[in-house]
Amino acid sequence: MAKDTDPTASMAELFGSHLRRLRLRAGWTQAETGRRVHVVGSRIAQLEGGTGHRPTLALTRALDAVLDADGLLVELLPHVWREAFPDWSRRFMELSHRATGIRQYLAHEVPGLLQTEDYARAVLGVGCTLRDPAHLEERVAARMTRQQRLDGPDRPEYEVVLDESVLLRHVGEAEVMRSQLQHLLRSAGAGHVTLQVLPFRSGEHPSLGGSLTVLTMPDGSRVGYREGAEDGRLLEELEDVMSCTWAYDRLRVLALPPRASLARIRAVLEDEYRVERVPSRSKRRRLAKVQLQQQGGRRLRGGGRRPPRGGAGA
Repeated sequence: MAKDTDPTASMAELFGSHLRRLRLRAGWTQAETGRRVHVVGSRIAQLEGGTGHRPTLALTRALDAVLDADGLLVELLPHVWREAFPDWSRRFMELSHRATGIRQYLAHEVPGLLQTEDYARAVLGVGCTLRDPAHLEERVAARMTRQQRLDGPDRPEYEVVLDESVLLRHVGEAEVMRSQLQHLLRSAGAGHVTLQVLPFRSGEHPSLGGSLTVLTMPDGSRVGYREGAEDGRLLEELEDVMSCTWAYDRLRVLALPPRASLARIRAVLEDEYRVERVPSRSKRRRLAKVQLQQQGGRRLRGGGRRPPRGGAGA
């Protein structure tokens, strides 16, 4: 049975089936196709068989162009990459791709839609489901591709509540965190992204155990999703979705307003991830205070006696 009609076929096998059909239509061998996109013929054989490492975006675009596929292979690629993630997260990713509204609370990390590539690589590199370095790169590429929807015409309204611990947890090197926090500030400047920080002082709340998401679908229905460190659960029953929605609304009330949230991110950037030899904000205040005191003392010592209050004719 052809892979594109086999209901048990993986997306990698479906991709390979279409690639083989396009190659045969062009009348090329696997080796010739490989030469045209600057890879060995065995790499084309792997892709057609749905084996080996998944295709990169650059290779897929090249194949799409030389085989005159009219974007078919590029359209299939996100679905191929999605298989690099655990089963429990794939359905959620599919729904997220169609959602018109996304509301998230993140307890432990920056949401995938707002992660920089280096931050994503650091976070995804510690998962217990990771197989090898190539698997990591597949996941990173998939995550970066998903972010493109925030820049498209059908982008969803996106609301995020970040636990304050996300800002303070060092992920990767200092430069990784510095760039990530700067990216959050830029993203929050977009009209369709609302970012709030849930401060430590807010105390206990309904989602201390993990992260949650509420998706609004094109038909107006909602889907909930709760996620822990190594698993997740999709919530589609009305009662569960309402509970998830209530929890998110409560978190949004407890969180700092958007403008104050951005100020908190900037403060963390200055105090925790500052550039070398640049003092922190609190230290700059202390230095400025000392300098003002010293300058005032020098004026009194160098200027002689103070002038009479009433002037010469007092």
